[in-house]
Amino acid sequence: MRATVRKEVVEVALRLFVEQGFDRTTVDQIAGEVGLSRASLFRYFGTKEDMVLQGLEESGRQIAEEFAARPEDERPWESLRRAFDVLTRSNEAAPERALSYLRMLQETPSLRARHFEKQLRWQEMLVPEIARRLDVSLDRPEEIRPNALAASALACLDAAATGWVACEGTVPLAVLLDRAMGTLTE
Repeated sequence: MRATVRKEVVEVALRLFVEQGFDRTTVDQIAGEVGLSRASLFRYFGTKEDMVLQGLEESGRQIAEEFAARPEDERPWESLRRAFDVLTRSNEAAPERALSYLRMLQETPSLRARHFEKQLRWQEMLVPEIARRLDVSLDRPEEIRPNALAASALACLDAAATGWVACEGTVPLAVLLDRAMGTLTE
């Protein structure tokens, strides 16, 4: 039941955010459309931003799982690129929705900041497997390569997403991601 209500709130909130803009949509509007009080809505979500970003934690887990499932002999950078296919596939399945969502993230400072926090969590999930593949110990503070690889890959993902929104999806996100990540290997 709780998951069903959360899903409905997210769907209504995203629709209103796209129609009216994030800042112009009120929590009371969202609560009213789903038949909840404002207080009840905040039992499901701590903030308005959480309504938009709640799926990012699951996306991070999927990326980390995909990365861990890549072939052992594959270079970590290539494995990271392929792990991001989880996102490119979902964006290709509903490009207009994905573009609207990313545009909202990029144009709303509070969402952009929270999105960055979520991506830092993705980095934390990826680093142990990167370290294992590089055969390095995270117990050594001077061993920064796993963090550098994860952070660089996520920066490339952000650059590709920004480009994808800017070109209105005319170039596939996967192509832009290949270009961004390929730039660091040239």
